[in-house]
Amino acid sequence: MTRWYSEKKKEHFYKEAKRVGYRARSAFKLKQIQKKFKILKEDNTVIDLGAAPGGWSQVAKEIVGEKGKVIGIDISPIKPISGIFFLQSDMTKRSSIQDIKSITGDKKIDVILSDMSPDISGNYSVDHARSIYLCEQAFQTAELLLKKDGNFICKIFAGEYLQDFVKKINKRFRTVKYFSPDASRKSSSEIYLIAKSFN
Repeated sequence: MTRWYSEKKKEHFYKEAKRVGYRARSAFKLKQIQKKFKILKEDNTVIDLGAAPGGWSQVAKEIVGEKGKVIGIDISPIKPISGIFFLQSDMTKRSSIQDIKSITGDKKIDVILSDMSPDISGNYSVDHARSIYLCEQAFQTAELLLKKDGNFICKIFAGEYLQDFVKKINKRFRTVKYFSPDASRKSSSEIYLIAKSFN
């Protein structure tokens, strides 16, 4: 067992996720975002980008309830969860939008979540650039599918291109905030952009 894995297992949020049945510790990041910003509401239709292994989708489904709909998408397969739609699709390909519409039809979406993360290379500049690229894909998805006054969450790595990306989002949303959940690793450079009221 690697030292990293051993330390991970000791982490509070990892243990808590196991205890309550969430598939990933990241579920607590969304819970903390929701508590502070009230992004999700009952009966919402939600798209969860980069959903594997399904922790954010689980939390979203708890909030939107039986009448709400959660669609999780990832390039990797995701084991089924009752009441949640999972698609194996690549968000960097245009065909992914059609894959989503195969479930939603022409209905606009209330909330788009993106916890997408690049494969970490260890080169910070490369990883930041890849993170920005995935955020661009998520934002394009929001521009195409989000309803007026809808909400958008996007994970991004801090770095030189962050401000330019935030300027783009600011043009399309009434408010954009930065947030670093307690459930993020202390060593992580990840930030969540919380964008409300799409216009």
